[in-house]
Amino acid sequence: MTPTRTRKSLTVAAGMATAAALALAACSSGGAPASTADAGSGSGAGDNSGYTFAMVTHETPGDTFWDKIKAGATQAAKNSGITLKYSNDPDPAKQATLIQNAVDSKVDGIATTLATPDALAGAVKSANDAGIPVVAFNSGIDQYQEVGAKMYFGSDENLAGEATGKRIAAAGGKKVLCVIQAAGSVALEARCAGVKKGIPATENIQVNGADDPSVVSALQAKLAQDSSIDWIVTLGAPIALDALKAMDAASSTAKLATFDLNVDAAQAIQDGEIQFSVDQQPYVQGYLAIQSLYLNKKNGNDIGGGLAVLTGPSFVDSKNIGVILPFAKNNTR
Repeated sequence: MTPTRTRKSLTVAAGMATAAALALAACSSGGAPASTADAGSGSGAGDNSGYTFAMVTHETPGDTFWDKIKAGATQAAKNSGITLKYSNDPDPAKQATLIQNAVDSKVDGIATTLATPDALAGAVKSANDAGIPVVAFNSGIDQYQEVGAKMYFGSDENLAGEATGKRIAAAGGKKVLCVIQAAGSVALEARCAGVKKGIPATENIQVNGADDPSVVSALQAKLAQDSSIDWIVTLGAPIALDALKAMDAASSTAKLATFDLNVDAAQAIQDGEIQFSVDQQPYVQGYLAIQSLYLNKKNGNDIGGGLAVLTGPSFVDSKNIGVILPFAKNNTR
């Protein structure tokens, strides 16, 4: 079982992530399911390591969130002369197959999301048995050690959800509709569960995040049916944009908060249409996942010392959007 993590240890890990993010700043979701592409050429400005790393995610095609993950991973690969192989599939069984394919191709390391850890455990074990280091990022903070990943980079979704619920409660929120766009994702379920701790009258609604018109239709119908909903929490920036359309169509006066950012969501925060975003800094996740594999292979380094390295939550609202919007446009925030 995963060891119990204290809030103190989480704070230490969060500080490490902040330092890493500052280092990145000083130096500096599309894609078809089950696709694989070179994201690094091995001609980096730093070390020419010659390593080949695979990054495997549960990306749903069209979700702009993953553009930031890939941008961070690509930069890390360029910096250290790494060939990066990226592949994705939202279907858990197919994602497991992609991990196994990476093992069979004898890559030097694997970075993977663990949105459905039980379905991926066998493939991760196969990598471990082959002596291939695996790090997890973005999803699976409570399961990564049990599954067999060496390190983890991402947000604590339980704490992020709780912080969101408390913030909405402080703003006078009474009833929240929490929108889950991918069935079976432990991270998304944790977010809504955390929100519910702050706002007990939180209701989850399941939508198909790969079909924007159906998301708009489902949310419009729900808002028209229940006028007591005064806040909506979406768990991805593209879904927030769908929610804005549904709110307009239903003449809803509810307020909207979202997890994650893209350019349009960031602009909507600046325009006052979205109250705030809970940012997990996906660029940092992608960067650190690949950089950690490089350091582990080259030097035997273990970033985080067995603890998760936190990249969030970081709230983006009207007070700081002016600073963050340019970085969102640059695909690094």
